[in-house]
Amino acid sequence: MQKTVQKSFVNSSKPLSIQPILEASFNFMAEEVEYTEDNIRSLDWKEHIRMRPGMYIGKLGDGTAYDDGIYVLIKEVLDNCIDEFVMGNGRTIEVSIKDKTVKVRDYGRGVPLGKVVDVVSKINTGGKYDSKAFKKSVGLNGVGTKAVNALSTYFKIESNRDDKTKVAEFSRGELTMDGPIEVSTRRKGTKVVFTPDEEIFKDYHFRTQHIERMLWNYVYLNRGLTIIFNGEKYFSERGLYDLLEKNMSDTPLYPIIHLEGEDIEVAITHTNSYGEEYYSFVNGQHTTQGGTHQGAFREAVVKTIRDHFQKEYDAVDVRSSIVAAVSVKVMEPVFESQTKTKLGSNDVGPDGPSMRAFVMDFLKKYLDNFLHKNPEVANALQGKILQSERERKDLAGIKKLARKRAKEVSLHNRKLRDCRVHFNEEKKARREETTLFITEGDSASGSITKVRDVNTQAVFSLKGKPLNCFGLTKKIVYENEEFNLLQAALSIEDGLDDLRYNKVVLATDADVDGMHIRLLLITFFLQFFPDLVKNGHLSVLSTPLFRVRDKKQTFYCYSQQEKNDAIYALKGKAEITRFKGLGEISPDEFKNFIGEDMRLEPVVIGKESVADLLCFYMGKNTPDRQEFIIENLKVELDIEDEQEEQEEAAA
Repeated sequence: MQKTVQKSFVNSSKPLSIQPILEASFNFMAEEVEYTEDNIRSLDWKEHIRMRPGMYIGKLGDGTAYDDGIYVLIKEVLDNCIDEFVMGNGRTIEVSIKDKTVKVRDYGRGVPLGKVVDVVSKINTGGKYDSKAFKKSVGLNGVGTKAVNALSTYFKIESNRDDKTKVAEFSRGELTMDGPIEVSTRRKGTKVVFTPDEEIFKDYHFRTQHIERMLWNYVYLNRGLTIIFNGEKYFSERGLYDLLEKNMSDTPLYPIIHLEGEDIEVAITHTNSYGEEYYSFVNGQHTTQGGTHQGAFREAVVKTIRDHFQKEYDAVDVRSSIVAAVSVKVMEPVFESQTKTKLGSNDVGPDGPSMRAFVMDFLKKYLDNFLHKNPEVANALQGKILQSERERKDLAGIKKLARKRAKEVSLHNRKLRDCRVHFNEEKKARREETTLFITEGDSASGSITKVRDVNTQAVFSLKGKPLNCFGLTKKIVYENEEFNLLQAALSIEDGLDDLRYNKVVLATDADVDGMHIRLLLITFFLQFFPDLVKNGHLSVLSTPLFRVRDKKQTFYCYSQQEKNDAIYALKGKAEITRFKGLGEISPDEFKNFIGEDMRLEPVVIGKESVADLLCFYMGKNTPDRQEFIIENLKVELDIEDEQEEQEEAAA
């Protein structure tokens, strides 16, 4: 059952006066501000991490998104275990999560006992600075576990080494217990236990699918490693081949090409899906935003295939519908942020070749040899390129007219109310914060438009229900005005490189029609732009179903259970409003639901292929789907009956 979260908001209707603000501004300018030694303040390591957590773990979040901070905490601890495995120490890692507390146990060498406290509480302290001990490590900055420590209400580290044990405990980075070194018979290795601080991570919860995704990537990249998560085993024999096979959302057009070399491994195939799909890694780190290695791979694939077939194929045709994974190991990698989601360094090592030359040379030799030895694969690959070329040329005329039409409609009808980030060079650094709300109708878009953050939040208004595009070709994207305008607003015609909004949020009504529109839009993205979904950009906005209030308090409730709890809290004397549409929520209220506490449910693809998923839910009616609907309708009715009984009891 969903956890009850009750929030009370006070909305003032008093207009904001500009006079006091102007007076304060002039007074501030007139006064001479003192600047003395008292203005200088030094923060210790834990204070700085807690004050600026985003510098160390990226966005905070509540666990809804796969890259929220609570998962970065787990990753930082796991990275140390992986480094031990890579160095040949310990083949099993145990992970468990219960009641928001995470336990990670490896069977490596164990932290040197005299340094147990230092490695988790002193910045720039760690074994990874010694290149002899960790040649190609995931983390090199000595911050990882210190951030976990500082951002946890409880943190414990236990090291077992040389038949001895050392334990230390912390709270928000403060040492609370420094145990002595004791004789022990425990197996060697390190154990870390931590509970993220709810002062930092508001109302957080761990989502199993995000953790599973992380753990599978670890075992794909470290063959021979076993991870046990809450009793379930994660293991891979074929590395990136297994990754591609498990994650592909469509049937491959030819067997996966799996190539390995020194410090590099790749897996490649094509499907009939649209877009490009990449999984890239550096030293075992999943670089979700790509980087120099992924860019080099994309370029090298095109050049190698052109040279092999001796044809100057368009790069778009070569990469259309590609599904690939690339993993490289480099010395002293430089990432563009502490969370290591994008590689910035251009060299494989201090004295090694450039990343471009390294990847290019590898594919030129191994991929070209593979295609020569496997002509049936080469023929299938070439057939796919020629098919993409024909489709592109067929669409060329339609695209030109569609772009012109999209520009005209957007200018005159204001379908898109854009945000200022795209018009202000100084604000472009905030692109990661941008959101596009896709709404149904003018009333909902009007409410959001009035209270949105105009710097980072944009609104796209739909006109009626979109077309069910399952099974249709991409031609419909340009012929259908609604789809054409949406594609233009997002700038995703040629992939995600120019995506204008980091978050694409479906903001539809909480009724049958709203659900139908939501499904039609999800179908559109999965059919034509599946990489937008797979990269975590698509979410659904959760808005309250009920408002429960009396003269003193107001509760916004997102479920029947929350409504019952609110009625109970107000002792049954409450006015209850059911919000059936977003247009019924006043702008003053709406601003509470799209601000810092905005609730987003990410659209996540499970193990099913996209084709099978869409065929079942959005294809022609079948006996199986009818049976599915009837069975789930019965369950829903039973739940509603139970909730009505609870509501009567609460009242």
